Amino acid sequence: MTDFNAVDLNLLRVFQAILEERSLTRAGQRLNLSQPAISYALGRLRNLFDDPLFVRTSDGMLPTPTAEQLALPLGRAIASIREALRHGESFDPALSAREFRLSMSDIGEQVFLPPVCETLQHAGPGVRLEAWQVPVADVEGNLRLGQLDFAIGNLPALKPVTRYALLFHEAYVCMTRKRPGLPRKLSRDDFLGMRHIAVSSSESSHRSIDDSLRAAGLHRRVALRVPHFTVVPQILQRTEWMVTLPYRVAKFFNETRQFVVYPLPEAIPEVEVTLHWHETFDNDDGNRWFRQLLIDTLRDT
Repeated sequence: MTDFNAVDLNLLRVFQAILEERSLTRAGQRLNLSQPAISYALGRLRNLFDDPLFVRTSDGMLPTPTAEQLALPLGRAIASIREALRHGESFDPALSAREFRLSMSDIGEQVFLPPVCETLQHAGPGVRLEAWQVPVADVEGNLRLGQLDFAIGNLPALKPVTRYALLFHEAYVCMTRKRPGLPRKLSRDDFLGMRHIAVSSSESSHRSIDDSLRAAGLHRRVALRVPHFTVVPQILQRTEWMVTLPYRVAKFFNETRQFVVYPLPEAIPEVEVTLHWHETFDNDDGNRWFRQLLIDTLRDT
């Protein structure tokens, strides 16, 4: 049995950093430690738990079964220590250098981060942000352990297991490149006759758009499937294809007015974009402050 008094609690931070980064180099950068220091700490962890813990592969440092079993209790321990250290500490956004971690999709980063950062530079000039793209299945655990502070998106699966606030309802629209001969109003036949770009990331809430469109009798002739929205504007500029996407995303992409945005020819349900956090941090002053900043900023996005 491991002697608790002999354990350096800094090793837990190293374990978590390697687990999340899958790289000794990135773990060292995150903790501001040199590569030899990270390697030495990993050696101590291996001796402590009598297991390799991480194995070097082409996909990075992958955890062993023992490391996967340790991830939850050690993550919980780190979160508890972090909260204990903050106990009684007042949060002053004007002076704080605290870092908040947000999970959102690639297009969420493009649409949400600019206004959030604009607000933050005045409201909390020293506060830092880190944006992640965390698989939906992992978000609740990351929030519970304090590895994430917030998740933003259309995330209905998280509602039963997290605290959340509704930011806005989002409608879907169609968008295509401006060109002669386009109709003033998009008809059902127009929609069905065009070729489409489908965004089909397995981790994106937008993957359900096919089901909603089919339920409305709108069967797209898909020319291209891509995992992210980021490349869509460049493809639309060079083709006569169309994409179905959230209204706010279309508005963001069409700032230069080079596209035409249409309502869908048949109504489909709007989605709810929500902000999620874990109840463990309900009363954390910093969490509450940044939570309200996100709500106030993004409800008007």
